Amino acid sequence: MLRELHISNLAVIADVRIELHPRLNCFTGATGAGKSLVIGALEVLLGLRSPAEMLRPGVEEGRVSGLFELKSPAMLKRLEQATDLALSGDGGELLISRRLFASGRSSVSINGNPITLSMLKAVSETLVDVHGQHDHQYLLKPANQLDVLDQFGNLWPLRQRYYGLYTRLLEGRRKLAELTSGQNFRRQQLDLAQFQAGEIDAAELASGEYEELSARATLLENLQRLKRDSGAAYSALYEADGSILERLKMMVGVVGELAGVDKALAPTSQSLRDATIALEEVSFDLSRYRDRLDMDPSELAEVNDRLNTINRILSKYGGTADEVLALREQLAGQIEQLQRAGEDLSGLEKSLLPWREELSKAGQELSAARRQAAVKLAPAIEKQLHELGMEKARFEARITPAEPTILDETLAAAPSGMDQVEFIAQTNPGQLAQPLRKIASGGELSRVMLALKGILADSDRISVLVFDEIDANVGGRLGAVIGHKLQQLAHRHQVLCITHLPQIASFGDRHLTVRKQVVGNCTETRVRVMAGAERVEELAEMIGGRQITDTTRAQARELLEAAQAVPTASAQRAAPSPSAAKPKPSAPPLSPAPVQSAAPAQTPTPAQTPAPPLSPAPAQSPAPPLSPAPALSPAPAQSPAPALSAAPAQTPTPAQTPAPPLSPVPALSPVPALSPASAQSPATATPAAGKSRKKNRA
Repeated sequence: MLRELHISNLAVIADVRIELHPRLNCFTGATGAGKSLVIGALEVLLGLRSPAEMLRPGVEEGRVSGLFELKSPAMLKRLEQATDLALSGDGGELLISRRLFASGRSSVSINGNPITLSMLKAVSETLVDVHGQHDHQYLLKPANQLDVLDQFGNLWPLRQRYYGLYTRLLEGRRKLAELTSGQNFRRQQLDLAQFQAGEIDAAELASGEYEELSARATLLENLQRLKRDSGAAYSALYEADGSILERLKMMVGVVGELAGVDKALAPTSQSLRDATIALEEVSFDLSRYRDRLDMDPSELAEVNDRLNTINRILSKYGGTADEVLALREQLAGQIEQLQRAGEDLSGLEKSLLPWREELSKAGQELSAARRQAAVKLAPAIEKQLHELGMEKARFEARITPAEPTILDETLAAAPSGMDQVEFIAQTNPGQLAQPLRKIASGGELSRVMLALKGILADSDRISVLVFDEIDANVGGRLGAVIGHKLQQLAHRHQVLCITHLPQIASFGDRHLTVRKQVVGNCTETRVRVMAGAERVEELAEMIGGRQITDTTRAQARELLEAAQAVPTASAQRAAPSPSAAKPKPSAPPLSPAPVQSAAPAQTPTPAQTPAPPLSPAPAQSPAPPLSPAPALSPAPAQSPAPALSAAPAQTPTPAQTPAPPLSPVPALSPVPALSPASAQSPATATPAAGKSRKKNRA
């Protein structure tokens, strides 16, 4: 439950601290006073609404804080998983704070630990369910109706399993379509890759080959010059008459003789001898080189052809032989992938068959469970609608096959299942049953939504329910009925309700009023708890406007007394007395009128016999709860008159004792019952008039 809500510097709210009751909390106030702003602040706190432009003008920071009290260990565990925080050690208390800054930035924390916005939204889905003024439109979409049916039947595990199989088949079909549509293109790619790989393979490239062939070609092109010049050098060094070596050898002999005379020339003589030997080796190398130059003249043509082949491959596929060889490796992988794609196509077609069968089986299982849930949902909704004043309403959750949504698939499968659900309702006898989206009455839609909330509340894990003007499009005749239904919801959930109807506000365990005040040059919204005389005054103002009279005060007190009598009356209806179980002689098909208190001492008075308008009239609403209206006759007609009697022939019977009423709505207190129609005479306010109306109906 939400124990306390603190709002600071948000729009027209300067600083408000609201302590809430564990059960039904009703917020009232004039239009524009800021009631919806309180709910908006709660939505901001829980990340359900953007705080943009909600900061109070002229301030740097705003804050919204909510103190939640959780008693469910399972809920605490879910919150710990969503936030990655240890929350169990805080005694079940959860302090959520959100700070808003003028720069547009905001921050959020739980028990002082910062969390992300996505974590906050996960927390809010567990804690609070907000039903806004226009949320009854949610019921008009068949997809949302399917969600409601699945929630009622607790079918989400089956639905999630089905969705996993659906996405697998959907992905397989998509891949199969891609493989089928690209089959011709893949064949062209495969042919091109195989041709390129074959061309590179035919060239038989080797790393470094191009450089070697280029050097060989240069040698062959200069072969004659090499022969001629190397031969001339050899001849000059060794072979010709008077060659260099011949003359050096003479010099070696002369210097050697001189070294014999002068030992100082010995090193010089040795150096000249070494030089002569080295030069002689050079001449021998030139001779051998010249002899090797005798080659086949056709070799040059072969080398040039090979170079041309290599140059063509390099210019087509890459700058160097190494780059071309790397490309060949890539082509090998591409060829393998394209060849495998053809095999995957046939293999994928075969694998889709068991996937399809598995999906069909899961869909049929989900459909069967939905049909069972629909059978249980219809009477449950009808029961709730009967209690909400729609005694003759009929409801059906109609299930039809879904349209196929998977490409090239004839199986009637959609992401949410193999079904479509449409809520069909007959709100009035004699009318055709039709989908909810074709029902024009906003009041009927609001009651259907409230009925669903009442049904889903038993299995709903949400701890706080928020209703923002649930009474929209609903008249005062049904105010007490809706208030009673909200009170029943509050037995299992904490309920926050914004209302304009005093009939609903009277059922609140805590009544808070929202008022707008001008302080200095600023407008501020204040929230106060109404209790005792203040609550009576607030309800009286809601009934008759600012002109509060004794009549409106009496009506307000009667509303509070009737609302307080509801729990006792409900307990009595669970075990009716024999007199209460006795059938009324003329009970209409709708709920019977409120039981009037017995007055055995009353005697008929001719002056106050019931007026003709009290005879059964079709204009009277079939709804059992009779709410007071501002236009009722003056207060004197409301005081009980002991001498009044509905008809001389009527005598007190057991059915007229103060037994609990047969209607599902609360029996009115001994205070005289007020008629809902302003046009009725003052006599309608007396108990005798109620008895007369009952007799006339008979």
